Amino acid sequence: MTDVAKKAGAPPFAASHGRCLVAVLALLAVLTGCSGAGSFIGGKGKSQEAIRVTPADRAEDVRADGRVAVEVPDGRLESVRVRRIEDAQEQEVPGRIAEDGHSWAPAKGARLGLAAKYSVDAVAVDGGGHRAARHTTFTTAVPQDRFIGYFKPENRSTVGTGMIVSFEFNRPVTRRAAVERAIRVTADPPVAVAGHWFGRSRLDFRPEEYWQPGTEVTVDIGLADVEGAPGVYGSQRKTVRFTVGREQISRVDSAAHTMEVRRDGELVSTVPVTAGSPTTTTYNGKMVVSEMHEVTRMDGRTVGFGGEYDIKDVPHAIRLTKSGTFLHGNYWSDDSVFGSTNVSHGCIGLRDVQGGSGSTPAGWFFDRTLIGDVVEVVNSPDKTVAPDNGLGGWNLDWAKWRAGSALT
Repeated sequence: MTDVAKKAGAPPFAASHGRCLVAVLALLAVLTGCSGAGSFIGGKGKSQEAIRVTPADRAEDVRADGRVAVEVPDGRLESVRVRRIEDAQEQEVPGRIAEDGHSWAPAKGARLGLAAKYSVDAVAVDGGGHRAARHTTFTTAVPQDRFIGYFKPENRSTVGTGMIVSFEFNRPVTRRAAVERAIRVTADPPVAVAGHWFGRSRLDFRPEEYWQPGTEVTVDIGLADVEGAPGVYGSQRKTVRFTVGREQISRVDSAAHTMEVRRDGELVSTVPVTAGSPTTTTYNGKMVVSEMHEVTRMDGRTVGFGGEYDIKDVPHAIRLTKSGTFLHGNYWSDDSVFGSTNVSHGCIGLRDVQGGSGSTPAGWFFDRTLIGDVVEVVNSPDKTVAPDNGLGGWNLDWAKWRAGSALT
């Protein structure tokens, strides 16, 4: 887990040697062949899910009394966490894993909230000790005459200096000025903050430059009864506060195969990496950490790569874009690629071990990262990441950012 109190001392590895996942398909085949019957890695068709989650990933309009379940056809569930997210305060849905380890269900009487977004994070282990992870989200029903904004960051969180306040509305907003005027973002110490619309369903806020460390940010959401579209009214009235922590900006040089990690302007370490291969390059530009997972599944089919890869236990996964760019641990490639060769499907890979370790480059970086930290990629042959791909708004200058406000 992240820990802002940890020292940012030099990591226990040498830095001078040395859209996702490393394209070492032959090694993946070896991994598959090494697994025994009934494991998560081998012996099953690609359509078989190691972890089955109900409701389906990205399901919408789920009833408050709808079924929520996590099941594994083989192995045992190790952990399950179901949370209400992107709201004023993160709330966990109580539940338990069955004695046989094959399923999880909510506690008796537990109900979902209406107009809410939930995440499901589950980890299972098979008889051979192989782990599989699953991360899904779903949203519950919102009355037809109402709209709601799901937002980042979470209330009372401590974030990096690149955090962008981002609202995703469940219905298109046509009266954008009224909605933008109803959301007020203020800072202490004071700094000018402006909104920027990406289409009709997303509104982001940021200052001209990265937040100063120690800034206290307040988001007053006064959408209740605001008409966002003809006959459709907001339902939220709440206040969200978060704190800006230390500054950490990491610069990935795709050509040099390195990542320079700077804390409050000082170079902490230069980490060897592998970036996107010549045929699946990594985006250039400034990207902001939006999610962090100790372990997660990465399936090439979800980002347009067909069946080229499906790794169910990727350690130390840090999301950088909505389209699927991650900075993550890699245990399946030879150590020689880190710092010397770009072989991934567009992600940034750091050396790791299966199951993850705090003593590897990936684990060291994960333990010192906050939601809202900035990772900037340079010298890649790819284009600059789009400003609406994840929290990519820092790739617009201040004039262009302000031009996207409905109040100017």
